[in-house]
Amino acid sequence: QVQLVESGGGLVQAGGSLRLSCAASGRTLSSYTMGWFRQAPGKEREFVSGINWDGGISSYADSVKGRFTISRDNAKNAVYLQMNSLKPEDTAVYYCAADRRYGLIMTRSSEYDYWGQGTQVTVSS
Repeated sequence: QVQLVESGGGLVQAGGSLRLSCAASGRTLSSYTMGWFRQAPGKEREFVSGINWDGGISSYADSVKGRFTISRDNAKNAVYLQMNSLKPEDTAVYYCAADRRYGLIMTRSSEYDYWGQGTQVTVSS
């Protein structure tokens, strides 16, 4: 089993930045594909970004491309999401997720096996 815990959320003004962290315990994440998803009130959970096992390949939703950067540190068993130029529409609960399969970065939430509890990000205008 893998336990994921997100941190780093909060309230920020539009144009500001936040860095989300996802710490894992239970098993090493070094072979897992990792993803960040978000869910705003009344909306479905959506893919934000993903990164492959060694950090060599990353993927982003069009809505965050150029503003968000995903990274991982396998030695620390952690994944990060640097969010810059935040917009009010980025307001959501952000979730970290792990996909046990070694391969492509999946964008559907159903493809991921483990989830964190989420961290709230609120961007004020």
